[in-house]
Amino acid sequence: MTNALSHIRRHALAAAALGVVFAGSASAEQAAPKAPVVQGTPTRVIERETPKKPVEAAVPPVEQSEVERFCSNIADAARDRRYQLQAEELKKLQAEVDKRIALLEERKTEYETWLKRREVFLARAEEGVVQIYSRMKPDAAAERLAVMNTDLAAAIMMKLDARKASVILNEMESKVAAELTRIIASAARREDPT
Repeated sequence: MTNALSHIRRHALAAAALGVVFAGSASAEQAAPKAPVVQGTPTRVIERETPKKPVEAAVPPVEQSEVERFCSNIADAARDRRYQLQAEELKKLQAEVDKRIALLEERKTEYETWLKRREVFLARAEEGVVQIYSRMKPDAAAERLAVMNTDLAAAIMMKLDARKASVILNEMESKVAAELTRIIASAARREDPT
């Protein structure tokens, strides 16, 4: 009977061990694998094998195609050529800019020459106009200056002899004479009125 009892005990332990193994596999998906807990003294411990990750085989380097090898071999030469073309383009643009600057300098010189000739002409014309108004009768000069641009009339009056200018102002309407006097007085100030 002891033999039968020990036999039953072994089967019970084996069944318990299998139950633990099956229960462990169900929960292994949810938790980390644990060592099975068996009550009593097991005759043999069954360890669960964890599936090993597949070992990735070392991938041999893929051979480059002939086109890729050609492109990688000429990359530096192509970059150098591209830089050379860009440098040549920049030189052409610089030459155009220099040419335009020279043209602008030439035109500036022409403009300055023309401006000097114009200033000389205006100075002569102004002197001639002042002489004309200085020789006119005061009432006729007053009539002409009254209808003229006030700034120009004031400039002419300033260049006239003071005695002649006072006689012409005396012949003008009081509004026009006052406006011309105001302009002449502000032009004669040593300080800027504004």
